[in-house]
Amino acid sequence: MIGSLKGFVESLHETGCVLDVNGVGYLISCSRKTLDRLTAREGVQKLLIETRVSQDAITLFGFFDAPEREAFRALIEVKTVGPQKALLVLGGLDPNGLARVIAAKERKRLAEVKGLGAATANRIIDEPAMQKWAVGRATPEEDGLGAAAPLPAGSIESDAVSALVNLGIKRPEAQGAISRAAKRLGEDATLDGLIRDGLREFAR
Repeated sequence: MIGSLKGFVESLHETGCVLDVNGVGYLISCSRKTLDRLTAREGVQKLLIETRVSQDAITLFGFFDAPEREAFRALIEVKTVGPQKALLVLGGLDPNGLARVIAAKERKRLAEVKGLGAATANRIIDEPAMQKWAVGRATPEEDGLGAAAPLPAGSIESDAVSALVNLGIKRPEAQGAISRAAKRLGEDATLDGLIRDGLREFAR
């Protein structure tokens, strides 16, 4: 089993690269983000490798770091996703971004990944194993987009979050849902309205 390969990039193509390792060219499938990183660097490159064996072929998948490989391994366990769709996901979202989207159940954002589609995005988000994978990995974005800001104590937003938590929803997910509901409803938001709107995300 190949765990990693180190060598020179001989060529790049749409879905991967050929890595020259001591004169042997390995054809490796990669995400768009990994290919971009390969393009931006020169000299010897190292890729972590995941090997998948099917009836017709042995395919190598390459990753720049362990989090991307781990996300790939989680994604391919989702029914009908498969390695190629997993690479599409990782080409549109890095592992941290993917974890945030799954934890917050941002279906529309995941469906916007080119070539993925709404049905597959919903399947990924609704997969219990993916929700479990996302827990603890989702961290705020550096620019603050998509990250739920702390809600003022005693506000109707914080009361709405508490209501969702009492219904069994985890606090980070509840806070994200209520923050988005507050933006949608604007100044006319009421406690009941926030709770109803927030719950709609978990009823899809």
